[in-house]
Amino acid sequence: MSRRVARQIALQLLYQVDLAPGPIDHSWQLLTDQASLQSADRQFAHSLITGVLDNKADIDQLIARFAKDWSIERMSCVDRNILRMAVYELKYHTDIPIKVSVNEAVELAKVFSDEQAARFINGILGAIVDYLGCEK
Repeated sequence: MSRRVARQIALQLLYQVDLAPGPIDHSWQLLTDQASLQSADRQFAHSLITGVLDNKADIDQLIARFAKDWSIERMSCVDRNILRMAVYELKYHTDIPIKVSVNEAVELAKVFSDEQAARFINGILGAIVDYLGCEK
């Protein structure tokens, strides 16, 4: 459950950066303190944030390839950042089971977006998993 909270924090900070690029140190401190994250979960959240930001162009290119009739810019800020985190996990966090990454993304969409977004995200991630040759 604590990794789910770490993902929620990462999503909130990626959302912030997407809308208003700039330092996130203060927001990071507030969110992680409020959530009382353990050190390992703080590191995980931080790795998601930095990993997505460092690989954003590559991640966005992959998402765009499978988001039929949707540009990255046209997606809601929440949905595109959920997709970015999940794709980052799929490509760069190979220690996390594929099903976990996809399921967590779908659950984030249900909480922070809506049921339609959850289906949209699941469909794109399914295509990306197939493309990457990941085992389901």
